[in-house]
Amino acid sequence: MKSLKAQIEMRKKGSKEKAAFAQHFFKTGPGQYGFGDKFIGVTVPEIRLIAKQYSDLDLKDLTVLLNSAIHEDRLLALIILTNQYSKLKKNKDEQGQKRIIQFYLKYKKRINNWDLVDTSCYKILGDYCYQFNKKELLLKLANSSFHFERRIAMVATLAYIRKSDFELTYFLAKKFFTEKEDLMHKAAGWMLREAGKKNQSILISFLNEHAQNMPRTMLRYSIEKFSPNIRKSYLLKK
Repeated sequence: MKSLKAQIEMRKKGSKEKAAFAQHFFKTGPGQYGFGDKFIGVTVPEIRLIAKQYSDLDLKDLTVLLNSAIHEDRLLALIILTNQYSKLKKNKDEQGQKRIIQFYLKYKKRINNWDLVDTSCYKILGDYCYQFNKKELLLKLANSSFHFERRIAMVATLAYIRKSDFELTYFLAKKFFTEKEDLMHKAAGWMLREAGKKNQSILISFLNEHAQNMPRTMLRYSIEKFSPNIRKSYLLKK
């Protein structure tokens, strides 16, 4: 299988020192969000180069990679899948795009760390939902009991933001005011910040109404591009 060859290439690039750092950086200890995840120490630029070599892996091979216990294998699969989706979109192959969406959703439990989510979700699922008016797929994920699925829903709205469509982003951000996971606070705050880059007045209106009810981390992320004085004024509302 080509997936095995890709894994062999990955392991040639591995580094024990980088793996140890990643284990700490991605919070893989007991009780942490990445508990149990395993790394071999391959950098993202190296993974992207390997993804180009194995750009034609079929869904069967990608399934092998996504089911791997190794984090970098799963990231490789998602980078390849993202590139394949982009090519299908360029070629206006709607059925091909749909097959990838079905595959992505089938294996969403394997998209189980924040970088795996952020690398793929808005480029694949978010784009598809925007193109074909399928926001119900994101709303369903937003109600998942699995926090990385909720993160997929939130970050996927970046595809909408880039088209200056902000409604879904603000709706989900408000929904996640009561979210317990800090990773979700960061994701929602990030998306609010991105929406603000496109239209600051809408973000300001949202913050003026909701800043005192938002989780502090979400608020802090959303106002990062404001001046120090404005940031301070919003933070004092908490």
